[in-house]
Amino acid sequence: MASPLWNILCTCLIIFMAAKNTCVVEAGRQFKVGDHLGWHEPVPSNDVFYIQWAERNRFQVGDSLLFEYQNDSVLSVEKTDYLNCNASNPITAFDNGKSIMNLDRPGPFYFISGTQDHCTNGQKLLVEVMSQHPIPKSSPSPSISLPPQVSSQMSPSPSPYASDDSFGDSTSASASVVSGPVPMVSLVTFAIVLMLKP
Repeated sequence: MASPLWNILCTCLIIFMAAKNTCVVEAGRQFKVGDHLGWHEPVPSNDVFYIQWAERNRFQVGDSLLFEYQNDSVLSVEKTDYLNCNASNPITAFDNGKSIMNLDRPGPFYFISGTQDHCTNGQKLLVEVMSQHPIPKSSPSPSISLPPQVSSQMSPSPSPYASDDSFGDSTSASASVVSGPVPMVSLVTFAIVLMLKP
């Protein structure tokens, strides 16, 4: 028979696993602006580099941007200053070579280089931040779908070796998988019953 301490440890572990499975909270992600190239003046033939970089990523409230650069700066600005590469009225300005900007609200964020020519040549960034979707308080109960009703007039099943392509990728099984917290709750209940058995 297992010791009481072992039973308590197993129970705590199972409860922790059940809780982890049922409520997942994702922390904000950090995006390195420009990926491995960092924050720099784009080459003349690629002045849309940062536009394309922003389009490849999805930003949510709680995420952050990491700007890494040398002999340059990054300024957070208003939309008109972004469009005109105006560095004279920044919201925030950094020139330390490694700057982190927190995306703390939904909507657009505008960034430019503090060097006029760099910004004019495409070293500016617009990111659109999406709001986080609230986590529902309770998940709907999983449902099990039943296979379709079979008519009273039975017809033979097609051969699995038939050469007709109509049975290729278009066939589907009518089975469903139950997922979510229900299997974990069943597992926890089963484990507790086993531990309480004399």
